[in-house]
Amino acid sequence: MAWMGKGGARRRERVEALERPEYGWIWKPLLTLLVVYLVVTLALGIWWSRTPAPYSVEQVPMERRGDAGGEPAARGAVTVATLASIVETLYDKPGGYLRNDRLPPGLWLDNMPSWERGVLDQAKDLARALPSMNPSEVELLEEAVRGLSGDGLDWHRPATETHLAAAVAALDQQLMALGGMQAEGFVPGAGLRRWLADVGVRLDDLLLQLASSAGGHKLLRELAIDSEALPESPPWYRVDDVFFEARGTGWALVQMLEGVQRDQHDILEAAGVVEPWERLRAELAMTQRRLWSPVVMSGSGFGPFANHTLVMALHVSRARDLVEEIATRLAESAEQGPASEESTQQEPASEESTQQEPASQEAPEQESAPEEASEQEGQMPSGADEAETRQQ
Repeated sequence: MAWMGKGGARRRERVEALERPEYGWIWKPLLTLLVVYLVVTLALGIWWSRTPAPYSVEQVPMERRGDAGGEPAARGAVTVATLASIVETLYDKPGGYLRNDRLPPGLWLDNMPSWERGVLDQAKDLARALPSMNPSEVELLEEAVRGLSGDGLDWHRPATETHLAAAVAALDQQLMALGGMQAEGFVPGAGLRRWLADVGVRLDDLLLQLASSAGGHKLLRELAIDSEALPESPPWYRVDDVFFEARGTGWALVQMLEGVQRDQHDILEAAGVVEPWERLRAELAMTQRRLWSPVVMSGSGFGPFANHTLVMALHVSRARDLVEEIATRLAESAEQGPASEESTQQEPASEESTQQEPASQEAPEQESAPEEASEQEGQMPSGADEAETRQQ
């Protein structure tokens, strides 16, 4: 028992030593600063993890064009302005771009960086499709593609924020070039199927990840997913990353779809895809509903805990099917377009042939008229002979 008393005495001596004036001025301020730092970083982490609110696609082109916002713009202006605003949001939101952070609180966060990944992937897909939508002016569009081509993890100079800002500057220049009545604008319907194909691939990949995160739930059978095609289930602390990546994908696609619809409304209406296009936007908007739980849960059935990953997988599955339906209809409409043009070119030719047939029918009648006249002339001498015979 004596050794226990000696140990307690040594601990008291160390505490008394730290309480002395020559040591107290060191550790007490440091502890206070550490507590303040942790509180500040926790508050910043909560603030920075808030998803930015969607903006009005109708107002974006006018705001980005500045003084020229009231003037008309060519086809494609809304699409370019929407993409520029989405990319700008990545580094202009509270906390800036967080995926490449190497210090707290960005280093501790994972939900917002996953959301940024989903947004950046969709921005890359649309940027790659823009040169095919406007093949006459591709320099600025290709510059935007190069600015978005990185993995988004560069933190040293030039950082990812620098590349994103360069892409936004190129898109703004392209937007100004589309202003005025003399601008050519995007080719109607060009590049839509390519972009939708990329969107479908992204959604299908997300669906597999979400289904894998949801586990072997029986409702996954409704998604028509082969269990053997599922990737390895992520660890429990990574389930929320896939969920928020899907939320970022939906946030970007809702605004992109609206911008493209405003530029290509006549093409979508001619193909009969306006209704499924609206349903696709509504389905993706459902992925942006408020998450009332502080964590992403993976419950089952009607138990006390919800299964957020499974619900997200259902919305993504429906969105993927709608994308495939729209792409198929656009392809059919594009195939029917040249066929209808050929038929319209053949119809005037048939009308000309019908106009030539009556002329050919009138020609024999005109030729027969001289023959009848000659017959009448041949009969007149015989009538004169009869008159002379009667006189004799």
